[in-house]
Amino acid sequence: MISMLRSSYSLIAPIYDAVIEKAMRKAREQSLLALPRSEPGNVLISGAGTGLDLPFLPGLHRYTALDFNAAMLSRARARNTDLKIDWVLGDSMSLPFSDESFDHIVLHLITAVVPHPQLCLSEAARVLKSGGSIVLFDKFLRQGQAAPLRRMLTPLSSRIATRMDVVFEDILQPGLEIVSDAPMLLGGWFRGIVLRKMTQA
Repeated sequence: MISMLRSSYSLIAPIYDAVIEKAMRKAREQSLLALPRSEPGNVLISGAGTGLDLPFLPGLHRYTALDFNAAMLSRARARNTDLKIDWVLGDSMSLPFSDESFDHIVLHLITAVVPHPQLCLSEAARVLKSGGSIVLFDKFLRQGQAAPLRRMLTPLSSRIATRMDVVFEDILQPGLEIVSDAPMLLGGWFRGIVLRKMTQA
């Protein structure tokens, strides 16, 4: 599944921005307002894609941009201007970082792309410091939501680009609390969610 997705996104990379950038721009910007603007920290962008988040990131942080696809990451590198960024080719479901390495994590349109979304979120929680935040923007179902069309299309869409049947409440990890949860785009097909990693007693 991963190799098929990697090949698919290598083909999609040249047209990804034209299809996605304008439609998602305002939602990305709104979601990323959740990142602190006053205190610098280390921020992981897990699933950085072609770097469409970069224009909306506050300049005070140090960033690590990770993606599993070299073609996508190459386009992201070309987009960057003056942000402090380390670029990493890696898997969001098996992050190559030590526990509690980051103050904040951005998961934009990646949780529903990977074959195992709960593992993606679990890995994000592992490398996040206590008290840190996870900023998510993705297509999530709510518990009990029927959404027959989205469920019907997922077997095909998940092989090409993304899943459409991920129930966020089913993948939420212990130790993470919901700070905010707001509908975004297409009548709530997309949700903007901010999580905080609770401090262990």
